Amino acid sequence: MNQPHVPARPVFPINSFDAQRIEDAFALMGPKWTTWSMMALAQEGRPMRIRDIAAKLPFVSEQVLGLRLAAMHADGLVTRTDKRHGAPYRLSALGESLTHVHRTLADWSRIYLAPDATAEAERVEDAVRRLRPRHSTALIQVLADGGPMRFGHIAEGIGRADTFTRQRLLRLQADGLVTRTGPQHGAPYTLTDAGQELGPVYATVERWSAPLSTRWTPPPLVPVATTQRTHSAIPLGSDGARTAAALHRSAAVPSALFSHGSQPQPRVPTAVTTQSAPGRVR
Repeated sequence: MNQPHVPARPVFPINSFDAQRIEDAFALMGPKWTTWSMMALAQEGRPMRIRDIAAKLPFVSEQVLGLRLAAMHADGLVTRTDKRHGAPYRLSALGESLTHVHRTLADWSRIYLAPDATAEAERVEDAVRRLRPRHSTALIQVLADGGPMRFGHIAEGIGRADTFTRQRLLRLQADGLVTRTGPQHGAPYTLTDAGQELGPVYATVERWSAPLSTRWTPPPLVPVATTQRTHSAIPLGSDGARTAAALHRSAAVPSALFSHGSQPQPRVPTAVTTQSAPGRVR
C-alpha cells in the first residue's frame, strides 16, 4: 500500500541571508508602539485619526502616538489621506505587507520563547527587541554555521572587538537565543532552540525588505515548525515587568484585538534562499 506523500519541511539556512538587510528591517519596525499602532490600523482597515487609534490603545497617550505615527509616516509604513493638520493615517502598501512578518514573529515567539497568553503586539515587539541589536544577526549566523564555538572564534568570525562580542553574547544569552555547552570557564557557545529556528523568521523579514521594485508584493507566510524543545520557556522581557504589562494590556483592549489563530502557511519561494551571505570564518 502506497504511503501518502508528506511534503518536505522548507529549509532556510540561517547563514544564507543578508545580515545587514535584516537588521535594517528590524530597526524600521523596532521602535516602541510601532507594532501596536500598525495592528490597530490593520484591524480597522480604514483611515484613522490619532485620537481614534489612542482609543484602541488606552495605555498610550495621544502625544506619544502622534510622535510615533509621524516617524512611521517618514519611514513609509503609514500614509495620510491629505496634508491637512489632523488628517487620518492609514497603512501604506509597505505597512500592510508587514502583517505577514508580524505573524511569523509571533508564531516563533509562541513556540520557542513564551507559550503563555500575551497580547500579540507585545509578543511581536518583544521578539523584535531580542533580534534587533546591531551585529546580533551576524553572530547568530556564525554560531549556526560553526557552533558550538569558543569566544575567540566567535569574535574572529564576526570581526568585532572582544569587548563588543562579549556584551553581545551576554545580551543574546539573556534573551534566550544563545547558551553555553557547560558551566565551566571557557565552555563553547551554541544556539538555543529559539536561535536555531530563526531561519523562517529571517526568510520572511528579508523577503519583506526586498528592493523597492519588488517589496510591494506581500511576502508569503513562513511556517515556524514545532520541534522537540530542549530549553524551558523564556518569559517575555528580561524580568516580569514587561510580561505583567503585556497581560494588563491584553485586558485593556478587546480580547480579539491583535491576535490570530493558528493556520497553515504557504512556503516562501525558493528564490528567497538563493541569496547567500558572504562566507563566515569559524
